[in-house]
Amino acid sequence: MTPSRDISRLIEIMAALRTPVTGCPWDLEQNFSTIAPYTIEEAHEVVDAIDRGDLDDLREELGDLLLQVVFHAQMAEEQNAFAFGDVVEAITRKMIRRHPHVFADKDGNLASSHVKEVWDRIKAEEKAERAARRPPEQTSHKSLLSGVKAGQPALTRAMELQRKASSVGFDWNDPRAVLQKIREEADEIEAALDRNDSEGLAEETGDLMFALVNLARHVDADPEAALRATNAKFERRFAFIEQALEAQGRTLDQASLAEMDALWNAAKGDEKPASEGCTEARR
Repeated sequence: MTPSRDISRLIEIMAALRTPVTGCPWDLEQNFSTIAPYTIEEAHEVVDAIDRGDLDDLREELGDLLLQVVFHAQMAEEQNAFAFGDVVEAITRKMIRRHPHVFADKDGNLASSHVKEVWDRIKAEEKAERAARRPPEQTSHKSLLSGVKAGQPALTRAMELQRKASSVGFDWNDPRAVLQKIREEADEIEAALDRNDSEGLAEETGDLMFALVNLARHVDADPEAALRATNAKFERRFAFIEQALEAQGRTLDQASLAEMDALWNAAKGDEKPASEGCTEARR
């Protein structure tokens, strides 16, 4: 097969990869659950390319993300559930419905201040329609948190769950109270360490992360963006260690922890004072 700008070629390639016997063994072994983590990863890589302002990379990453959609659609078609064309039809119908001010049959425009109001109203209608199509057992409980999308990154979803709970007063009024909760969770992790409780450690670590997201919310920080910035800072400082050792004709394996620590602190010292308030990113 040759490359093409036509989406049908990509669909054909995916179908070939999933063809028994002649297809790719790895692709044939996959299912919705095993591919889902790659879908999330590709979405994050799109965001990363945007953050870096790299449009060439953005083109590549959007292609990788599109492949995920085609992959899922191919597996659904194999189960006679739906095909890629059905996915396209569903989103085009949705976009036309959500933009009556653009696609309406009659003349007239909607003020920009009212666009979001209309969008939210139509989304609510679509949600109610989807709920009506589900089996009764899936719609029997109407939780305040039901509207928080399950497919979001964990940090983002934690933020949204907390915001929903806060809307009815289930929240702290002072960031310092959240900080105290963080200390309590850290103590519980230490207790789990003392018990050598691996399951408890995983649970308590999750509780600590949830509390940290709560703190981010109270100080008006986006936890995803904050963590991405800290990841970048860690990479930058670690690169400083590597480069400093390379200048000495040495490798990381040849340096002691104390030496790397000293270089880490030197990297911190070389950074602008404005970054001093950022969260420390270390081992």
